[in-house]
Amino acid sequence: MSLSQKVDPDTLPYYNRHADRKIAVITGGNSGIGWYTVLHLYMHGFVVYICGRNSSKVNKAIKAIMAEAKRRSELKGKEKNEAKVVHGSLLYIHADLTDLKSVERAAAKIMKKETKIDVLINNAAVMAQPYEVTKDGFEIQLQTNYISHFLLSMKLLPLLRNCDSQPRLITLSSLGHNLQFKYWNLTQDWNYRPNMIFTWMRYAMAKTSSIQFTKMMAIKYPDILCFSIHPGLVMSTNLFSYWTRLPLVGIFFWMLFQIVGFFFGVSDEQGAMATIKCALSRDFSIEEDSGKYFTTGGVESKPSFVANNLDDAASTWIWTVHELRDRGFTL
Repeated sequence: MSLSQKVDPDTLPYYNRHADRKIAVITGGNSGIGWYTVLHLYMHGFVVYICGRNSSKVNKAIKAIMAEAKRRSELKGKEKNEAKVVHGSLLYIHADLTDLKSVERAAAKIMKKETKIDVLINNAAVMAQPYEVTKDGFEIQLQTNYISHFLLSMKLLPLLRNCDSQPRLITLSSLGHNLQFKYWNLTQDWNYRPNMIFTWMRYAMAKTSSIQFTKMMAIKYPDILCFSIHPGLVMSTNLFSYWTRLPLVGIFFWMLFQIVGFFFGVSDEQGAMATIKCALSRDFSIEEDSGKYFTTGGVESKPSFVANNLDDAASTWIWTVHELRDRGFTL
């Protein structure tokens, strides 16, 4: 897939943070497709809050992103002989998605710093992990990919709704959500052996829930433009590190991912383009597009029957609200 066939970031709106302060919040913006999402938002003038649990890694990424933005801008300036675009700014917020109290504190910090948010991007994820329960009592993939983002979004909802333009909520899902072939109650933990099979059931359930969450947000809050996204088969991501480090069979999985990536994969930057398009394009409207599902490059698609079923989505929403409230979180 050619990047130019899908999205040209240069055609999307640029902002001057001194004249029109645009705010974005993203989880997992220090690596993979999140890194390139932050890069392009920064180059388009956004103030970007990067939520992550490792300050050293995030601050290292911030330096690298700023350097890459400068390099690209200087190159464009030489090619087009144009004045340099005013870049945004990058800020770190500590947030550990495996700890709901940490997520709540992160939202509170942002609430103290800003009066509105233009774009919230629920980007961070874990994939196909061994079975593990977090300190909050949820399976780790379900909490990291879905429940923590649900809580973060609800806590930051007042800032999104206070945006005077068209606020956007973007949640990353995956093609893997299609593995959920029927509706499963979220108490189903799929803690069976072999893990290399049932871990994908847990992953699919988390990613289906993310799409359902997006659909429910679009219905409940019609003043917010909501999208869910499958970024593409990004095989270079460190999400596969668990599999490639397995003893004996790790080399097999590494070769498999290399082959799949060669024939069907997209780069980290190509994977970020759907998010960038949904975050910046002025071609979307709440009336026509909110709640939609997009794939690589921002191409509109249709999720699975389970993910698209509003009755199932409502059941997932109600279960999540009850579980969070039972743990003392107000929504």
